[in-house]
Amino acid sequence: MATAAAGRVCPAGVCLRGLFMRLEVRDRGAEAAPDRSSHGALAVERSATRAACRLALRGVGGTHPNPRVGAVILRGGATIARGWHARAGDPHAEAVALTRAGARARGATLVVTLEPCAHHGRTPPCVDAILAAGIRRVVVGMIDPNPVVNGRGIEQLRRAGVDVVVGVLESECRSLNEPYLHALATGRPWVTLKAMVSLDGRLATDAGESRGLGGAEEQRLCHRLRAQHDAVLVGIGTVLADDPRLTVRHARGGSPRRILLDSALRVPETAALFEDAGGAPVVIATTSRDEARGRALEQRGGRLWCFDPDPEGRVPLRPLLERMVAEGIYALLVEGGTAVHTAFLRAGFANRVAIGIAPLLLGGRTPRSWTGDLGRGALADAIEISDLRVRRAGRDLWLEGAVHGADGVAPAERRHV
Repeated sequence: MATAAAGRVCPAGVCLRGLFMRLEVRDRGAEAAPDRSSHGALAVERSATRAACRLALRGVGGTHPNPRVGAVILRGGATIARGWHARAGDPHAEAVALTRAGARARGATLVVTLEPCAHHGRTPPCVDAILAAGIRRVVVGMIDPNPVVNGRGIEQLRRAGVDVVVGVLESECRSLNEPYLHALATGRPWVTLKAMVSLDGRLATDAGESRGLGGAEEQRLCHRLRAQHDAVLVGIGTVLADDPRLTVRHARGGSPRRILLDSALRVPETAALFEDAGGAPVVIATTSRDEARGRALEQRGGRLWCFDPDPEGRVPLRPLLERMVAEGIYALLVEGGTAVHTAFLRAGFANRVAIGIAPLLLGGRTPRSWTGDLGRGALADAIEISDLRVRRAGRDLWLEGAVHGADGVAPAERRHV
């Protein structure tokens, strides 16, 4: 897979606002010996792993393209220091916790959600810091599958005489970094399809009106979703109809890269996308070889990615997604429109859906839903959305769920625990 992974520079992104933790209830009075899991971790270490998972979530929107990682240091069963990776280029979670622990770290236990790195990237190796601090035991949630890590950190720690336990609460730790893990496994970003529809399933009125369909709370939620992704993608139809900026304005966090599918380079040079091109780059994916038109758009701040057309004359999705991963985009938010959503679903490249439902009935003579022909004529062939979660967003409803069968992975294998 073509990745630009150096250090923990393989992204993260997809939104994990719905992370659920298991609560374990134990009869402490009945314990005659330390309670250990099948992986050899003490109960206090499992509890610390859950705490590290919560710490890792503080990096949402800031760490990509790095994974989210949390760390806790225990001494005598008590927590003496905590750390998390806040943003790419900053110290990793382990280094932060070790710095806070200081001399107290000698002989202590480090609990971390992801395998410590053993190589030089944008920061020094965490393994070196762990050994220098005199840590006696390391409890690891999961091995980091990044090819530059992938067991090397654990191996170096064990060679140095450190007691290492691996695989503690691995499901919880995996759920922190689904985009990162998905990109490493498939070479494509983790894709969430987002849409806002009326109660009767319409994207817009017959006249094309869609602005204001979602209420204020839903708009804030959508902007938070953007901030948690590496890039947001729309088709040229959405730009021509709505002229969106696609930046983050009603939530904390930076704006993601904007990617426009525009086979024939029809985007106007006056499009709102280009107003913020300096702070949030604009990528135009195209099949056009019109050099003069391309130069004009580049002068407006656009960056062209040119592809050979697919059989329908459109930008081919697989090469586009692979290019994204090579450019450090691991979590992709697709905001439409209908043709784009349909293409991702038909190709099996959508991992999650996020749908807002406004309490409005639009009706109309030309129904416009957020998907088109999916090539599935029978009810038995319908695409299943599993792990569906529903909540209120002001006056609206907000639904999120996993797309069954995306990339050949059954929902149970990627379910949050």
